[in-house]
Amino acid sequence: MADLNAMGRQAVAAKYELQRLTTEKKDQALRHAAQSLINKKDDILSANAEDIANGEKNGMHPGMIDRLRLTGERIEAMAEGLMQIVELPDCIGEVMERTTRPNGMEIEKVRVPLGVIGIIYESRPNVTADAFGLCFKTGNAVILKGGSDAIRSNMAIVKVLREALTESKVTQDAIQLIEDVDRQVTAEFMRLNQYVDVLIPRGGAGLIRSVVENSTIPVIETGTGNCHVYVDKDADLDMAVEIIYNAKTQRIGVCNACESLVVHESVREKFLPLLAEKLRPKNVELRGDERIRDILVEECMPATEEDYGTEYLDYILSIKTVDSVEEAIAHINRYNTKHSECIVTENRETAEQFLKEVDAACVYVNVSTRFTDGFEFGFGAEIGISTQKLHARGPMGLKELTSYKYTIRGNGQIRG
Repeated sequence: MADLNAMGRQAVAAKYELQRLTTEKKDQALRHAAQSLINKKDDILSANAEDIANGEKNGMHPGMIDRLRLTGERIEAMAEGLMQIVELPDCIGEVMERTTRPNGMEIEKVRVPLGVIGIIYESRPNVTADAFGLCFKTGNAVILKGGSDAIRSNMAIVKVLREALTESKVTQDAIQLIEDVDRQVTAEFMRLNQYVDVLIPRGGAGLIRSVVENSTIPVIETGTGNCHVYVDKDADLDMAVEIIYNAKTQRIGVCNACESLVVHESVREKFLPLLAEKLRPKNVELRGDERIRDILVEECMPATEEDYGTEYLDYILSIKTVDSVEEAIAHINRYNTKHSECIVTENRETAEQFLKEVDAACVYVNVSTRFTDGFEFGFGAEIGISTQKLHARGPMGLKELTSYKYTIRGNGQIRG
């Protein structure tokens, strides 16, 4: 059984050491960690191959296998993510606001680390490196609890990162991994509020709900992705086909993939055959309402109410017909998970209405939802996609892993 209290104490000690590091020292350690990932990628790939084989033996869904799989290219992308973090400005110590009171007292609002961050996540070993890089740059210690499916991959990555930190003369406890896969350990981790300042879950709806409901640590909720694309009456239909093809099929096992399509009545007859032809080589299963099936007679199954609220993580797409942008917005706001939503339209007024009224962390006009990603937003990497509205929303980069404190300077002021 993992000694979580010992890990908590080590993380608290590490956070105070990390807060004293200069930007130069942090960046030097991150560069070394990035190079170490590349130098030791064979060790990481060997461990990942064991996880993949185990997942396939246990009948893991292909979408989840895709999330779990590492390749040389994906490890290089992990290293590149660390290097992008090096290039980002260090926000710690930033003076966010400054005021001088009538009595001469000077007050500054200064950006500081959160402290110790706990992350519970499933199946995606690239999260291990992303989480380390962002937390380290912001002076936070991190305790990771990955899923059993990726345990060998995560152990290999953390081993490389901890060795790189030691070689850089920085505490290796900047990153710790809970290697015990017992669910009871996960439950105990959620109650480690005497050491952990913030807990961030990344994974499926069940995991996120469990953390939100059971944690005694403040939680930043990252959400599942039932993402929509709405094809408006004024859409460029060829553009719409390409956006949906990319958003649905580029990677099916990710939270920013398109799961549901909304189509304006006036374009369905021309648009749907174009889309079906494009998706046919990928064998995407279509599930639509009656007006959709009137057009795609043999290629579309009936959609149920449940389909419109489902994150498939598979080659399945639900389709809904609407008669106006207002109806499209209402449908999306009812069934979405507040993640990423897109409209395809050439009408600027309609686009602005969609941007204003759709309730989601990221709202797009004529852009694939696949861009909801810290790397693509220029954050270097991300800790997750927050779908809540307190503190952080959307891709969480450096600033989302900080808090602030007030510093006050004076020359003997006392309160009367």
